[in-house]
Amino acid sequence: MVNSKDNSSTDSENSSGGVPDSKPSLYFEGEKVLAYHGPRIYEAKVQKAELRKNEWRYFVHYLGWNKNWDEWVGADRLMKHTEDNVLKQQALDKKQGMEKSTKSGRSAPAKPKSSADVKLDKEETKSNVPKGKKRKTDSGAEKGNVSVEKLVKIQIPSTLKKQLVDDWEFIMHQNKLVKLPRSPCVDDILTKYLEYRSKKDGMMTDSVGEILNGIRCYFDKALPALLLYKKERQQYHEAVSDNISPSSVYGAEHLLRLFVKLPELIAYAKIDEESLTKLQQKFLDFLKFLQKNQGTFFLSAYDGPKASEGNGKDKES
Repeated sequence: MVNSKDNSSTDSENSSGGVPDSKPSLYFEGEKVLAYHGPRIYEAKVQKAELRKNEWRYFVHYLGWNKNWDEWVGADRLMKHTEDNVLKQQALDKKQGMEKSTKSGRSAPAKPKSSADVKLDKEETKSNVPKGKKRKTDSGAEKGNVSVEKLVKIQIPSTLKKQLVDDWEFIMHQNKLVKLPRSPCVDDILTKYLEYRSKKDGMMTDSVGEILNGIRCYFDKALPALLLYKKERQQYHEAVSDNISPSSVYGAEHLLRLFVKLPELIAYAKIDEESLTKLQQKFLDFLKFLQKNQGTFFLSAYDGPKASEGNGKDKES
């Protein structure tokens, strides 16, 4: 994501006329480079190069990724796109046991991030396609990757389905948004569920904790790319910053939207059928918990700011 702090400080920290006397930039605008993102190395392109506080900062676009992942990085995150460095990238891919992408020269991010990241990129790409061509693109993107039969089925209770309909109605027809930050937030709800399971089972199981951490991870990754209506985009930028996770700001309304997308997201995690069945049962139990506490967790009316059309490619209206 774009570092808003870096972006906002550009004007004040750059010199108004030319580059000050300092060390020259190692990379130029438009240069193809290799960039560290987490533990992996990916191909990227330098979009901007700026000198800030006597240090060069680079705005990079990861090749093949959606522009939402563009970000400002320091020189320590970049390498020249040389044959030796490409071999280093490939060796790192092999070391981490990941399959190399023959087309882009990069592999999918390492788990647990790969499942969400790869799917988010695909979903965002699909949202860029004109509606008349979308069906063809969808089938082409999914072909050879995920079949409908392999999608885990998550049965959303009828009262929660109505909640989703009301959610859409508030935003799209009444131009009302959820007031942020929400209380309880997603983190609070996950904690309450963990306490509920611990009390009911007499102990806290590691599997429940892992699943809840996975839900939190998927939510934080998926929210800006998949779970927002276009009218909510401006509010998101105002409420969430680099050091604030969406799960600490948003609540049950947006968490429920995640469960609509989860089957497709999980399909990319390469989970065996037995584990998928258990996961399906856990999700159903969690949804029943949401349903049981629907009056406490969900808003009956949205009293946040008036919805803005905003920009970006989000949930279709």
